[in-house]
Amino acid sequence: MSRSTLTPDPRPLTPDLSVTIGSLRLKNPVLVASGTFGYGTEYAGLVDLSRLGGIVTKTLTPEAWPGNDPPRAAETAAGMLNSIGLQNVGVEGFIRDKLPYLQTVDTAVIVNIGGGPIEEFVAVAERLADCDGIDGIEVNMSCPNVAGGMDFSTDPRRAAQLITRLRKVVDLPLIAKLTPNVTDIGEIARSVEEAGADAVSAINTLRGMAIDVKTRRPKLGGITGGLSGPAIKPVAVAAVWSIARRVTIPIIGIGGIMSTEDALEFLIAGAAAIQVGTANFVNPKTGTDIVAGLDTYCAQEGITSIRSLIGSARVP
Repeated sequence: MSRSTLTPDPRPLTPDLSVTIGSLRLKNPVLVASGTFGYGTEYAGLVDLSRLGGIVTKTLTPEAWPGNDPPRAAETAAGMLNSIGLQNVGVEGFIRDKLPYLQTVDTAVIVNIGGGPIEEFVAVAERLADCDGIDGIEVNMSCPNVAGGMDFSTDPRRAAQLITRLRKVVDLPLIAKLTPNVTDIGEIARSVEEAGADAVSAINTLRGMAIDVKTRRPKLGGITGGLSGPAIKPVAVAAVWSIARRVTIPIIGIGGIMSTEDALEFLIAGAAAIQVGTANFVNPKTGTDIVAGLDTYCAQEGITSIRSLIGSARVP
């Protein structure tokens, strides 16, 4: 049969949605953000977790921590403020009570870690380093809701010190989560890249405040909190764009992602993957809906690999 008589293949294009973060291969670029998805079990009856690229757990500290005084959350225009204060079960409670379930889920598990002094971060990382079922560690060096929570991500020297210490005890992919509450986020990103981070997550929440005009009191028990949701998306996209100009390691974009179009903005700006956060409180299936949307978009646009979109913004 001559080539001219062959009929076109009727099968639809199946795009490759896989991406890599250091040595970690994700089936797709959609993760759920730390602090918005619990330890995975909380959403198991609502979402097919295996369709996600990965789960990022709540921040873990060396000991269980009760968090800040209530009230801890307040709705704002196009977003929310939270002052949870890193409430968590502690690293031993996580290993005993939460990790066994996560080990059964067919998706990447990235554990977010926090602490006060460097030694606390190192203690948690060392304890997790040899645990089965953990695919990466995200370092919460940028939380605005605890005393000193942003110290490491506002000073490039201290950021590098933290990552250097963690790199010595962890072979897993190491992801530094950065704050937008700085003058030059690209400088911080470059410092953690040079210190050995495999990727950066950007951005954590912006510091914000809300006041009840009737009582004249802050709406949060912690007075200020972290602003998240659609209101911060343009700030986050700009941060990803800025970081992409300064580093070669992958960027995970976070901030106000509510739809497939939002996720695409981050990828085109330079993110290799994205995290869905506040949207999980509105629609727990936002992450899996975005996965389906990315698949449809790539098929319609004739894109065989989503990796070709990363950093593809057409800027003069």
